[in-house]
Amino acid sequence: MIFNIMRYSVNDGPGIRTTVFFKGCPICCKWCHNPESINFQRELVFREERCRHCGECISVCSNGAIRKVDGRIVTLADFCIRCGRCVDACVASAREMAGSEMSTQQVMTEICKDRVFFDQSMGGVTFSGGEPLAQPAFLCELLQECQQMGIHTAVDTSGFAAPAVLESVAPFVDLFLYDLKLMDDARHREWTGVSNQLVLQNLQRLSRNGKKIVIRLPIIPRVNDDDENIFAVGDFVASLGSILAIHLLPYHQIGVEKYHRLGRQYEMHETKPPSFERMNYIIDLLRNFLPQVIIGGWA
Repeated sequence: MIFNIMRYSVNDGPGIRTTVFFKGCPICCKWCHNPESINFQRELVFREERCRHCGECISVCSNGAIRKVDGRIVTLADFCIRCGRCVDACVASAREMAGSEMSTQQVMTEICKDRVFFDQSMGGVTFSGGEPLAQPAFLCELLQECQQMGIHTAVDTSGFAAPAVLESVAPFVDLFLYDLKLMDDARHREWTGVSNQLVLQNLQRLSRNGKKIVIRLPIIPRVNDDDENIFAVGDFVASLGSILAIHLLPYHQIGVEKYHRLGRQYEMHETKPPSFERMNYIIDLLRNFLPQVIIGGWA
């Protein structure tokens, strides 16, 4: 299940890359800017501002999930079977489906369209999500296909997966983009819904095996940007080998509207992006543990 394939990506690994976004994630970070990536099933996305209120979607919905209420078109999630008929009927493109089933060959066909850019820029393919390790057999097939074709591979992961899964894909991964969020387990559970013990243990396993790793650390004000967490991250990373750099990802609200389109509530409206001064302060703290610390990715 894939929800996007983004071409000419320059922030998800070295060179020009194609990023394949897997749908479905076992972690639910409250600040997630890709909420359409969390659910493992296809989802209906409704852009209300585009709706012409023509009623075509109501007429084609065989399950009675779409109704007009107080002049607005409303979709009842409990009745929607995500068949996509309303999407096809909407001439205003107000409706779309997030997620589609694709075969290994279909994804590889899309990847190979950009191979000339990989060769010229020393780029490649990044598998992201969601959580790509949550579809391990599919991911492993894609990684092996890329390896056979000489295409550089990167996996952007939360690390929240069974060790056996990680071990099965690791031989075919050239670079791991590994997310760290909170070092305190209780706080990690509060903000992501899961323990961080598996995340930290898997990172240690990859490091012991000599895998190339870039740490990705989102900076979320009043969640994980405090000195205690930053020092704990730096100390932990310094204890590992194979860590090439730490990339800081400042919190933003670009994905907030997506929650509305999916019919979900966003819990962090009051959170503002970190200041330029705060980001530079965090960089200085982390450089005491690892010299290569930057904001963003490779661009």
